Amino acid sequence: MELTEAIQEIKKQGYKTTTKRKDMLRFFASADGYRTAKDLIQYLEPAYKGISFDTVYRNLYLFDEVGVLETTELNGEKHFRISCTHQHHHHFICKECGKTKEIEVCPMDEVQQALSNYAIEGHKFEIYGICPICQEA
Repeated sequence: MELTEAIQEIKKQGYKTTTKRKDMLRFFASADGYRTAKDLIQYLEPAYKGISFDTVYRNLYLFDEVGVLETTELNGEKHFRISCTHQHHHHFICKECGKTKEIEVCPMDEVQQALSNYAIEGHKFEIYGICPICQEA
């Protein structure tokens, strides 16, 4: 998803697209991988002195609910990234830098066979490790 798509989606769902919200989304649109609320606050602090964690988290959870951000948990902390909107895929996520690599393989065919009498409503498949760049560092 691109920045303009994310802003349009927020408007479409009836939420205001303030300058602050656009700046938050701009941060994630330019980030390469998952980032934390703390990363976002450091990015916003020069323009929004004293921005609160409450404001940031409230907007992050709104963005997740609206579907413009994806979340994962790394090292016991929520991380966020701009949502992917193209074909179905999953991610390898570096535990050091948060960068992601798309994985086209999906294990759901096998899972659906193993759970044939269950009503599966969704899934999330992520692989965690250390990317080649962080391994070299």
